[in-house]
Amino acid sequence: MTELLKGIAASDGIAIAKAYRLIQPDLSFDKKSVDDSEGEVKRLKDALQKSTDDLQKIRDKAVETLGESEAQVFDAHLMVLSDPEMVSSIESNIRDNKVNAESALKDVTDMFISMFEGMHDNPYMQERAADIKDVTKRILSHLLGVTLPNPAMIDEEVIVIAHDLTPSDTAQLDRKYVKAFVTDIGGRTSHSAIMARSLEIPAIVGTEKITSIVKEGDMLAVNGIEGDVIVHPSDEQTKDFQAKAKAFADQKAEWEKLKNAQTVTADGKHFELAANIGTPKDLEGVISNGGEAVGLYRTEFLYMDSPDFPTEDEQYKAYSAVLEGMEGKPVVVRTMDIGGDKELPYLKLPHEMNPFLGYRAIRVCLDRDDMFRTQLRALLRASVHGQLRIMFPMIATLQEFRAAKALLDEEKAKLEKEGTKVSDNIQVGIMIEIPAAAVIADKFAKEVDFFSVGTNDLIQYTMAADRMNEKVSYLYQPYNPSILRLIKNVIESAHAEGKWAGMCGEMAGDQIAVPLLVGLGLDEFSMSATSILKTRSLMKRLDTAKMSELAQKAINECDTADEVVALVNEYTAE
Repeated sequence: MTELLKGIAASDGIAIAKAYRLIQPDLSFDKKSVDDSEGEVKRLKDALQKSTDDLQKIRDKAVETLGESEAQVFDAHLMVLSDPEMVSSIESNIRDNKVNAESALKDVTDMFISMFEGMHDNPYMQERAADIKDVTKRILSHLLGVTLPNPAMIDEEVIVIAHDLTPSDTAQLDRKYVKAFVTDIGGRTSHSAIMARSLEIPAIVGTEKITSIVKEGDMLAVNGIEGDVIVHPSDEQTKDFQAKAKAFADQKAEWEKLKNAQTVTADGKHFELAANIGTPKDLEGVISNGGEAVGLYRTEFLYMDSPDFPTEDEQYKAYSAVLEGMEGKPVVVRTMDIGGDKELPYLKLPHEMNPFLGYRAIRVCLDRDDMFRTQLRALLRASVHGQLRIMFPMIATLQEFRAAKALLDEEKAKLEKEGTKVSDNIQVGIMIEIPAAAVIADKFAKEVDFFSVGTNDLIQYTMAADRMNEKVSYLYQPYNPSILRLIKNVIESAHAEGKWAGMCGEMAGDQIAVPLLVGLGLDEFSMSATSILKTRSLMKRLDTAKMSELAQKAINECDTADEVVALVNEYTAE
């Protein structure tokens, strides 16, 4: 039966394909006594062989798409599967206690996990506990006859359905086969939505019930522009979606003509349109969409895609690749922003009630300065390959900025003493995402080289509303006069000291927000690469004097976000 679901349009595009459920199966089982122990041992051996075959395929695919070093994590998993001590312990448990293979497996692996997790002075052995957990889940899935989803192994055109997608899940999606994704939860600023825009995959989030309605293989039609999902579309609906897909492709072709054009308003004022990236591979999208800079390089994906802390040389190569790839155009690199919903299995962060307000980003870096210094050295060494700008995230106080800057200066002095070349033209700035920093931007502006407003977090902190929680999503209001006042203060504070102000939150590419930001005098707009040409097209129609009048009216005369939207529509109506 045909059914229409509404969600939040998170990434533009239209797709029709069958569903692939990226949902973890139920791996619960009952402990049972058995008479045929040898039959259970055979079941175990079959499950071990199938798990080995799985992991070998996954490893081969990882080598092909990510490279040999990234695939090494699967070598550790394969070693666990063939560990004679563990396998013989499970077999003995089956024979001695006359229990089913599932129960014997769980008893033995739980013992090994507990033992390794207790080795607090040996991080390597603690990591083996995580490997055993992963492998146990895979063996159990084969014993129970259920399938573990693996997005990296998709080899046909599908639309991925999930409760939510982690950043690592999204990073494994292959654009060749994954035509769109739809989730139960999330918002436009969730990491999965942001990465979908980077990958140019249509996405709809926050449908609340897609996973409870859609079965594996169901046909779906997804409109990521309007937020509509049709389950089992009729022939007529399929034709309608195909027509919309063609219209969108035609619109993109029109925007494509602006790829090499300057970003100027109707009255000739230039603004810089930059792109947000997560890996060096994203540069292709920046260049093909006419990006004039990289306004945000999220370096945490370098850490999240690695089985251990990336070395100084590994980081140096990644940063150099981006700087060289941009051929002298500016690249703003944000230092590691781990914490909140971005975790590293090899960095044991404390469990927190409010991780988004807790131990994350610059707070972790200043506390673990060994890790931070490695990143700073890699950045400094890479600085000779292009126009590097370094940005510290989650800065709340001047003391934090000064401490981070002091570490950077120390590492620069050490490198120069070692005879390593470092650029003398590195700008150092901060991400304005904490209201406290936005309020005293005038103080920061005396010491930083630039600001970049991270609106995704600035809005959620200002409105005290979790941007991942659909129950309070109505409070995620980029056009609220309170947010506009904070942004105005940041831009004016920067300009008063002769510094520039940019924005790297999703608001920078929002077609309602752009006229307001032009009116406020924002210098640099950094967004998903796929939003650049659309924004360049919009800016060509804007007059800065008129937009300045719009921004002042919105801040001084509007009481609500809805009133601001109505005012923008009135000012930009052709």
